[in-house]
Amino acid sequence: MGFLFSCYVNAMHPALLRFLGLPAQGSSYAHKVDFDLLLLHAGMAAMFIIWAVLMAFLLIRYRRKEGRQAIYESTGGAWALAGGVAIVLFELVIIVTYSIPTWSTISLRLPDEKSSNVIAVVAEQFAWNVHYPGPDGKFGRRAAQFVDSGNVLGLDPGDPDGKDDVVTLNELHAPLGKPTLVYLTSKDVIHSFFIPAFRVKRDAVPGMVSPLWFEPILEGRFTISCAQLCGIGHATMQGVAITHPAEEFESWLKEQSALKDATD
Repeated sequence: MGFLFSCYVNAMHPALLRFLGLPAQGSSYAHKVDFDLLLLHAGMAAMFIIWAVLMAFLLIRYRRKEGRQAIYESTGGAWALAGGVAIVLFELVIIVTYSIPTWSTISLRLPDEKSSNVIAVVAEQFAWNVHYPGPDGKFGRRAAQFVDSGNVLGLDPGDPDGKDDVVTLNELHAPLGKPTLVYLTSKDVIHSFFIPAFRVKRDAVPGMVSPLWFEPILEGRFTISCAQLCGIGHATMQGVAITHPAEEFESWLKEQSALKDATD
């Protein structure tokens, strides 16, 4: 498996990504997800070819001939089950040896908050609200009674921890080379937070906080989409993830926090 993985990493250049319809690998674990997809598609392609060749062989080998009597009972016995057993074994091997360990690494082993860029993403029809704790690293308290058109997340104006907090609409800023830990929830219905380039997707469920993480490795702008039908404006629920060098991100956060203080 390790040899296959190294071959994949060396071969998965942009042209092959485009051929497979995949965006650039923008996060540290994107190549692992792609390798899993490649294994599954390669397996399905191999099954298709094997069955097609077998079917062609049977059609030719047992075609109608003069003097040949048709037999309508199965005569395969154990051989008839061999193909199905092989497919099941192949799928079990992929699931046990690669898919589950990869899923565990991405979904269960969250990075430490102290070494991560921690943010909250609150979905609503039809936008993504991103909450940054500000330079002090502490989130301000949020409560429903404070929600209005100018305070979409309901930040408590009396909480000192929230004085330097920053909220952006449909823009998620993250530093390169550092895990971004996201606490995801929703204000209304179920949405699905999806950044294709980062290979990250997670449902945003009202009343529930779902953690996810990614570590950007490419600088640029990447599309955020909603992958769950959430209402009549679902198709317009898009945002952008903007990745910066670490120093540039810190400067941006301090600048946004200072602008907030100036307008309060």
